[in-house]
Amino acid sequence: MPTFLESKPRTESIWRSIILFGRNVASYKFALGKCLLELASKETTFISLEDLAVPFSRNIADHLKQCDKQITSKRSKFLDKCREFNRGECSEDELRSSTVRLGFNNVIDAFHIVGQGEVPQRFFIDERKDRNGIVITDSLLSLKEQLQFTNLPFEVEARWRLVETAWSLNISPKLLEVRYDTDGHFLYAETDQFRRINITSSRDSLNGYQKGKCFYCRREIVVDDTEPDHLSDVDHFFPHILAPIMPDVNIDGIWNLVLACQQCNRGVGGKFESIPIVKFLEKLHTRNEYLISSHHPLRETIINQTGTNTRKRIDFLQMIDQRVIDLIPYRWSPPEDNDDPES
Repeated sequence: MPTFLESKPRTESIWRSIILFGRNVASYKFALGKCLLELASKETTFISLEDLAVPFSRNIADHLKQCDKQITSKRSKFLDKCREFNRGECSEDELRSSTVRLGFNNVIDAFHIVGQGEVPQRFFIDERKDRNGIVITDSLLSLKEQLQFTNLPFEVEARWRLVETAWSLNISPKLLEVRYDTDGHFLYAETDQFRRINITSSRDSLNGYQKGKCFYCRREIVVDDTEPDHLSDVDHFFPHILAPIMPDVNIDGIWNLVLACQQCNRGVGGKFESIPIVKFLEKLHTRNEYLISSHHPLRETIINQTGTNTRKRIDFLQMIDQRVIDLIPYRWSPPEDNDDPES
C-alpha cells in the first residue's frame, strides 16, 4: 500500500481561495483585500482602523461611481455615507469616522472564512479590542516575494467587477451571459440586443483559477502589461478560426478560453491553430468544473454554454473535440511537456 503525505495549500492559493470562493452579500471583502495587498507592498506590520479606513472607503467609493450596487441588502448606512462623499456632501474626515464606526463591522471577522471554516493561514490578526487595528502577518508579507504578487490586485478587481455586475443587472444569474471580446480582450455582459456592459479584463478574471501558470506548460505568467516578457496570451483552446465554420458553437465562450504563455501559444513549436492533446481536454473540463464551483457569474455562463450537469458537460467537450479533430486532424503538445503535479 502506498503511503500518502498530507498536501498543504500554498500561501498564494489560500489568498486566492478567499477572493475567488464563497457567496458574497457585500463587496467589502474585495475592498479589504485590495488594502491588504497595498500594505504588503509597503511591508506594513500594523495599521489602525483610522488609517485603514482611508484606502478601504476609497476603494468602495470608487466602485460606487461605476456600479451603485455593492451589497445585496436594500440599504447600508456606510454605503450611503460613501455616496455622500462622492457627491461632495461629506468630508474625508466624516467618511473616515463613519468607516471606522460602520465599515468594518463584519468584514474583518468574515474575511478568512471560506465555506464553513477558516482558512489555515491568516493574513492579519484582529487587534481591534486592544489596539483598535489589525496586525499584518508574515503570510501576507510573504506574498510579496512571489512572482504572482503582481497579479493578485488584478484578480481582486476582476472578481469584484464580476460580482457587482451580476448584482446591478438584477436578473437571474441563469440569464446572465458573460462573453469575450476578441479585439479588446475583455469580458462583457449582454442582457439584450441594446445593452452591453464591459466587465473586466479576461486575463484578470481567468488568471486566479490557473494560479498564475500557463495552462499548458505551467510556466509563470502575469496579467500586468508592464511586464511584457511574462504577459499571458488569451488562448482559444479550440482555435478561433473555427468560429465561422462552426457557427452553432460559441468558440468565444468562457468555457473555451485559457491563459497561455507566449512560447506555448505562438513561439517556436507553439500551438497556434492546433488541437491540444487529450490530457489538456481533460484539464479544460477540470478547469471549467472549478469555475462552476466558485459561485459567481462565470459559473452560470459556463453551465449555459456547456450543460447543466457534469455528464452533459463532458459529452459537450467530447462532441466538440470530435468535430474539431475531423477538421484539423492532428494534435499539439508543448515542446517541453511538464509533468508538474499541479498541472
